[in-house]
Amino acid sequence: MVYPRSFSHVGLSVPDVEEAVEFYQKVLGWTVVQPPNEVEEGVGPIGEMTQACFGKGFGTLKVAHIATGDDVGFELLEFPTSEHAHGGETSFKDWRGIFHFAVMDPNVEELADQIVKHGGKQLMPVKYHSPGEKPYRVVYCEDPFGNLIEIYSHNYEVLYLDS
Repeated sequence: MVYPRSFSHVGLSVPDVEEAVEFYQKVLGWTVVQPPNEVEEGVGPIGEMTQACFGKGFGTLKVAHIATGDDVGFELLEFPTSEHAHGGETSFKDWRGIFHFAVMDPNVEELADQIVKHGGKQLMPVKYHSPGEKPYRVVYCEDPFGNLIEIYSHNYEVLYLDS
């Protein structure tokens, strides 16, 4: 049976993550869940996930997590350059604006299987967000139209506040 999944977050690419955090905090009153930090390609769970989406060669990026008044997450990402040529196997090409959305489902694996069954792709194995510490799982997939879908096993704020 198909049931409506809860919306988790949107990944928004910005030219300056610190300025974006300040803007959304001051103008919209959104809460900083995790301040900006640097992620290195292929290093740790987040670095592995980003490499699965963007391919090899992007180096590092900055990421921050903020939340709206109704608990929707905004993942703000600053890539090293907007001209980076995507080297991976996904259709993702644009480094500014919304580049993925995320849903929440306790059965990450089953939903990823359904995406593949209906013409999409699973871009990486399911990963633990905090390996050995928390049961939080995540996977990136791609719909048949080239849009990235991230699946989280747990609530966005809980996941990032605990990590």
